[in-house]
Amino acid sequence: MAFTPRVFSGIKPSGDLHLGNYLGAIRRFVPLQETHETIYCVVDMHAITVWQDPEDLRRWTYEIAAAYIAAGVDPTRSIIFNQSQVMEHAELSWVFNCVARMGWMARMTQFKDKAGENSENVSLGLFAYPSLMAADILLYKATAVPVGEDQRQHLELTRDIAKKFNHDFKKQIKSAGFKDEFFPITETLATGPAMRVKSLKDGTKKMSKSEASDLATIYMMDGADLIAKKIKRATTDPAALPSEVAGLADRPEAENLVGIYAALSNRTAEAVLGEFGGQGWGVFKPALADLAVSVLAPIADEMARLVADRGEMDRILRDGAARARAIAQPIMADVRNIVGFVR
Repeated sequence: MAFTPRVFSGIKPSGDLHLGNYLGAIRRFVPLQETHETIYCVVDMHAITVWQDPEDLRRWTYEIAAAYIAAGVDPTRSIIFNQSQVMEHAELSWVFNCVARMGWMARMTQFKDKAGENSENVSLGLFAYPSLMAADILLYKATAVPVGEDQRQHLELTRDIAKKFNHDFKKQIKSAGFKDEFFPITETLATGPAMRVKSLKDGTKKMSKSEASDLATIYMMDGADLIAKKIKRATTDPAALPSEVAGLADRPEAENLVGIYAALSNRTAEAVLGEFGGQGWGVFKPALADLAVSVLAPIADEMARLVADRGEMDRILRDGAARARAIAQPIMADVRNIVGFVR
């Protein structure tokens, strides 16, 4: 069966967006509008697997939707919405809870990392999180998902759930008029550079909203002066930049800053070092600060404008949800029929 080339991706509203979110996900959403049908969700149902202050959850939901648009996602071409407005996500997730196996869920490394030694006291939602993620993707029969390395295991689970559903209900799928599989086996899209942006204070750690230092993370709504300040105060070693990438080995802070420059300028690390190799941080940091401000400050300004216009943001999210439901509802109706629910 030929499936429409369709991309689904989402970001969880559980904190302020930072540079890692932009370079690792949001920026890569834009060109996909040229090759696929694109659905970009704010996955607020995922956010409440751990407790969230409701006002913070609303604010972060608007900020993520605004970031999509400010970065170049066109809400008239792509579908932008928040997950909780399309309740078929929850309905399909329950069906997948009954398809997936406990052992599959228990092997998810992200659950182990988040639960730690307190796994008996975390929410059931956190344990079943990957089943909802599979529903997010397959509710729209998405053929491709742009994911980072930390989400690859969840996408593999999505593929396993799709295969098992297609196998378990093979007879019913054919009876419903589908020649082959009902759900696609979703593929991973290649990821771009600087997928794992590191802390500006410790190049061995991922950039995060939970950093102890305010200067360790560049947030998407930081102003130009603050962006420049954070880069100029980033931790570095005393050596000059090397002329080749091999020279960045065992220099995590240098590798991180070169990677950020490469990603923001759409160049390779080799090209960046070809320009700056042999020069010190007194030259490179100001150049990186200027580049970061030129790219990020206009996005921050547009995000601030959009977030301030709640009426317009509500309109965009409601419109996106209506367009998402138009795809999801017929697919969910077929699922109900295939599994034997009386309609």
